[in-house]
Amino acid sequence: MTTKTSLVLASSSPRRKDLLTAMGCVYQIQHASIDESRFENELAAEYVNRLAKEKAEEVNRQYALNSTEVAILAADTIVCQGETVFGKPKNKDDAFQIWTQLSNTQHNVITAVSLIACDKVSTRLVSTMVEFTEINETQMHHYWSSGEPLDKAGAYAIQGLASAWVKLIHGSYSNVVGLPLRETNDLLKDVGHNWL
Repeated sequence: MTTKTSLVLASSSPRRKDLLTAMGCVYQIQHASIDESRFENELAAEYVNRLAKEKAEEVNRQYALNSTEVAILAADTIVCQGETVFGKPKNKDDAFQIWTQLSNTQHNVITAVSLIACDKVSTRLVSTMVEFTEINETQMHHYWSSGEPLDKAGAYAIQGLASAWVKLIHGSYSNVVGLPLRETNDLLKDVGHNWL
């Protein structure tokens, strides 16, 4: 029998919040502050998997003394080509370098979703392939001026202006936004917060 617990989203991402809210989830938000540095020789999939678990564990520790039964949901998303990971752009030059590498090529967006409930950690890893059309310098200047790329992994938001660059997507669209909904729904079944 599924037990309904209080759900906490261990993320300050407005995209994840919007996706969960659209699915009718009722939850609290608690930001997880962790060191997101990548270990030397750490594979991209291992890296994103570790970050999602660490975010969930960090927030779970904050609730350890709370008598209310709580489930913690956390996620982390990376944009990569092979083992090259493109994080949030440090500045305009960094963003331009990222877009130059993504232009007219394929890349993967990988999200790890972790749920901690009753001291059990469950994680799902989802990868989506995205292919961009050619991106010229004028487009890069316009996109940077919009402000949209500033806090986005890979320096773009697929649900925003950068949708014009998407030639092909194979896999979960919501994963590219920041939270793969089918896999998240599967995890939430165990704590009574699934929507279907």
